[in-house]
Amino acid sequence: MPAVDIPGSKSITARALFLAAAADGVSTLVRPLRSDDTEGFAEGLVRLGYRVGRTPGAWQVDGRPQGPAVAEADVYCRDGATTARFLPTLAAAGSGTYRFDASPQMRGRPLGPLTRALRDLGVDLRHEEAEGHHPLTVRAAGVKGGEVVLDAGESSQYLTALLLLGPLTRDGLRIRVTDLVSAPYVEITLAMMRSFGVDVVRDGEVFEVPAGGYRATTYEVEPDASTASYFFAAAAVTPGREVTVPGLGSGALQGDLRFVDVLRRMGAEVEVVADRTTVRGTGVLRGLTVNMRDISDTMPTLAAIAPFASGPVLIEDVANTRVKECDRLEACAENLRRLGVDVTTGPDRIEIHPGEPLPDVRIKSYGDHRVVMSFAVTALRAPGLSYDDPDCVRKTFPSFHETFSALRTAS
Repeated sequence: MPAVDIPGSKSITARALFLAAAADGVSTLVRPLRSDDTEGFAEGLVRLGYRVGRTPGAWQVDGRPQGPAVAEADVYCRDGATTARFLPTLAAAGSGTYRFDASPQMRGRPLGPLTRALRDLGVDLRHEEAEGHHPLTVRAAGVKGGEVVLDAGESSQYLTALLLLGPLTRDGLRIRVTDLVSAPYVEITLAMMRSFGVDVVRDGEVFEVPAGGYRATTYEVEPDASTASYFFAAAAVTPGREVTVPGLGSGALQGDLRFVDVLRRMGAEVEVVADRTTVRGTGVLRGLTVNMRDISDTMPTLAAIAPFASGPVLIEDVANTRVKECDRLEACAENLRRLGVDVTTGPDRIEIHPGEPLPDVRIKSYGDHRVVMSFAVTALRAPGLSYDDPDCVRKTFPSFHETFSALRTAS
């Protein structure tokens, strides 16, 4: 029963870095994810004047409730969506002029609903090129707070950024949400804010965030549930294979752990206890129809194993996957077609029919870590599969290929 050591959650590490930077005192983050995205976030904080001490097992952050320690900064957000969306929001609570830019890939991803909401709150924010995209400049003078309306139908990160900002405003925030995708990520945010001393009151689509700031703490980062999905899927498609992920159990914050419920519906054996989750392949993998709106980061994982099911797999309500690192819905469809699999797509859906993948196919990664990691699972039953950019996994899991290879060779 191989136990797989999954790196810390990217989503939790990014939120913890924001919270620690905003808190009053020194916070310690235990077992944070070390990857291109999170290192980029930490480096962005350093550019803004925060002290971030990094050791192999823990990071320490000196919080500054008053905002960045420098009056001017130029921050490069790399490929990180959380970095590109959270750091300008954090900077807005301070006082100074802060310019943010990102990679060409991240420049193409939207943040208009968030920057419109920040402007509605009085933030002086200017997009330098395309409206609603990086690069942008924030001329910060603190945020008074008040009421704001937000459309989070493209990304829950817009709402998370405003929730995290709320305690740093003078009067608190009242956020009314008109649409919301990936709702479990918002629950992660609310739970983590509680750990740093802030309780948000939710009444339906309205979130009341009090002023008053955050309290420094020691925070342990749980393993990344989205990353764990590839190892759980590997077990599900291999009769008799069993995979256990310690530290990710019934108390986990991340909604993406619900991916194992999809595998259970398909025929895998699943055990979730307090401190671990185990999946075992039974030799049965049924087709199904599943709404993945709330766990859409695991859509590529399911798409990658769908050809091995006994019937069609229809994944619905995943329009937001089209505005991730790439158009993930089309990326999955294109690669499955390369593998000789029958696929149809719609604006928010993909249907995949059973079929043994062709050997010796080169997967087009689109520079997206989740595309490569998902099709690594397909490769368990598709000999000779390769990738045009295998190293893009450094975004969240630099040692993925070595770890996954060890799983393949484990008895």
